[in-house]
Amino acid sequence: MNPDKAVIFDLDGTLLDTLRDLADSGNAVLEARGFPGHPTDAYRTFIGNGMMNLVRDIFPEGHRPALGGETDAVLAEYRAAYAGKWQNTTVIFPGVASLLDGLTKKQIPIGVLSNKAHDFTEKCVDAFLGDWKWDVVLGAREGIPKKPDPAGAVEAAGILGLDPDACYFIGDSDVDMMTAVNAGMRAIGVSWGFRPVEELKEAGAERILDQPGELLELLLSRS
Repeated sequence: MNPDKAVIFDLDGTLLDTLRDLADSGNAVLEARGFPGHPTDAYRTFIGNGMMNLVRDIFPEGHRPALGGETDAVLAEYRAAYAGKWQNTTVIFPGVASLLDGLTKKQIPIGVLSNKAHDFTEKCVDAFLGDWKWDVVLGAREGIPKKPDPAGAVEAAGILGLDPDACYFIGDSDVDMMTAVNAGMRAIGVSWGFRPVEELKEAGAERILDQPGELLELLLSRS
């Protein structure tokens, strides 16, 4: 197979609805340190920039852990909490399974690029998306800048054997759209994720999908 295009997905808010498990984990950390938790929906604005930013942002202004040892300690607490909760309520978004079936049938390579820690990214893909063959799965790793830096996206394209401009990057946040633009990929936003559509458009989305199946239609129309 010599593909002429590929699809790279964000994970949280794009393929998987992980919101409650992430929120429950964050609230467990806050409550253990004597702070009130947030409503689950509030975590929509905390997710997307990686776990280190999340564990700082959930604390009240003036109480955020200092970068370095204090943040590292809170991050370890969050990882421990999430390790016990990541499978509790997470599900595939409606329509995603059919989309992945269609992409597989058409032999269009698929990948994941997430700012979630690499080990948890792999766990989630294996547990919830293991029915499909993934050509590349990359989470946040030491030494590789997180999205919206294009490094991970360009790396993923290289693994797929394609130039970035042959790749469609699918995501639910401004970070994802900026990643696509920065990498020279097609920036495609989704309306079913964690962030508002206007945010995606302002960050450079060339198209907003309201249903997963619309992506397959888009790809086939450009065959």
